[in-house]
Amino acid sequence: MRRLLPRTLRGQLTAGLVTLLALACLVVGIVTALALRDFLMGRLDEQLIASRGRFAASLEHEAAPDADNRPDTRGQADATFGARLLNGTLTQAAVVHDATDHALPLTPGDRRALAEVHADGRGHSIRLSALGSYRVTAVRGDDQDILITGLPLHPVEETVERLEAVEAILFGVAIVATGIAGAQWVRISLRPLRNVTTRAAEVAGLPLASGEIAMPGPLPDTDPRTEVGQVSTALNHMLGHVEDALTRRQAGEERLRHFAADASHELRTPVANIRGHAELALRHRGPVPADVRHALERIDGESQRMTRLVDDLLLLARLDAGRPLEHEPVDLTLLILNATDDARAAGPGHHWFLDLPEEPVTVTGDAHRLQQAIGNLLANARTHTPPGTDVTIALITEPNGVAVQVSDTGPGIPEEVRPEVFGRFVRADHARSRTTGSTGLGLAIVHAVATAHGGTATVTSGPGHTTFRLTLPN
Repeated sequence: MRRLLPRTLRGQLTAGLVTLLALACLVVGIVTALALRDFLMGRLDEQLIASRGRFAASLEHEAAPDADNRPDTRGQADATFGARLLNGTLTQAAVVHDATDHALPLTPGDRRALAEVHADGRGHSIRLSALGSYRVTAVRGDDQDILITGLPLHPVEETVERLEAVEAILFGVAIVATGIAGAQWVRISLRPLRNVTTRAAEVAGLPLASGEIAMPGPLPDTDPRTEVGQVSTALNHMLGHVEDALTRRQAGEERLRHFAADASHELRTPVANIRGHAELALRHRGPVPADVRHALERIDGESQRMTRLVDDLLLLARLDAGRPLEHEPVDLTLLILNATDDARAAGPGHHWFLDLPEEPVTVTGDAHRLQQAIGNLLANARTHTPPGTDVTIALITEPNGVAVQVSDTGPGIPEEVRPEVFGRFVRADHARSRTTGSTGLGLAIVHAVATAHGGTATVTSGPGHTTFRLTLPN
């Protein structure tokens, strides 16, 4: 039943209006038809009562009457029926036709139907096989016989049927016209509601997750006396709160971004100084105690890690700020070959495989950032999988772009970590061994570089199989 109903409010209101009108027309049609039928039947009964059985009484004469005792057909309407019963037995029956009476042959069923008519002077409806439906009355004659007089119901039925046909046509036209006019009226009445839904759809289509958002203006129809005005007022208040919250969020993000960029920029110099002093101390020609040398080596290693962390934070801050990237042809095949050579040198215990097209694949973008993103994917596979793991680097051409795919046969990423794997400082050390230091920003940089190039970065993982996919447009 629900599938037959319109889905839209406009369709439901129009269908409801048309349905109510159709029901009203049906009730009016039935009542008027019954009222007309009762009225015409009453008039027919009055005619029968007024006749007082004169025609039926005249049938008691002999079958071959003379000029003085012919049946009385004067004043009788054409098709008037008369019958005489004596002691429950039909003795005569005739019908007026062209101002003369004609004997009527009756079947046993007709005789039974006439015999069952009560002599109460009221109208009764019967059906005769030779004549059709008739309205008859029965009165008692002077000879204790029963005189039945009847008139055909055909005129009444024809009049009622004609009324029903006229009503069907008029009501049909009225329903169609009301449906068309009602649909237009409902459409006009729901125009403010459509404005509300349109504005809500505009807001729903905005990228509210990040960045500066230009919220649409308030709705004009805010009359609190109407339901649509109340909805418009509530939506305007909600949009105002959302815009205020987004403005504050954007301001906080801008402050955090500037802070990260400024802090990273300011930390580069002292970190470089610490690293330089540590390297200078390690080059000292004189004897250096073992514990001092170990401390200097740790300082040098941590300063290098701090340098990578600062550089990654500065890069993310610049990408978040929308710094423009270079747009020049980049040979992805060459970038993958160079990155794989670096990965083999850094992870000789892993098995590295290439799956590249025969022809070089070129895209438009920033070669340095793409090299860094591909290198981070390979470093992620090397860092978080044990030695002996197979790592396959594939370059796949697609109708709308190209995809760099890095797959490994490692233990996989825990399911609870996968939705946040491209977040910042996200690690899953309990699931993957980490043989070297990691800033936790490598995959975040991959995602940021892909987004800056108009692409995507995704991951699918399970026990024994993990695939990172970097998709770039042509």
